[in-house]
Amino acid sequence: MEKITKKEFSGVVVSDKMVKTIVVKIETFKLHPRYGKRYKVSKKYKVHDEKGQYHAGDKGSFVECRPMSKEKRWRVIY
Repeated sequence: MEKITKKEFSGVVVSDKMVKTIVVKIETFKLHPRYGKRYKVSKKYKVHDEKGQYHAGDKGSFVECRPMSKEKRWRVIY
């Protein structure tokens, strides 16, 4: 039986104004298919923070989990 690996990432907290939820911005680099230039792409995720430990500007690691709400499918790794 194989162990299920969950997606894990780290990013910067952009907002902590919601209760038990933080918004995390992840930045990655992509390569343009024709010109070969690298460019930055960012995406925001809503992450469950049970203890309210993270605040705006903090860096942290996060992992996927079961859906907790309409948009929240990630949780904080303490």
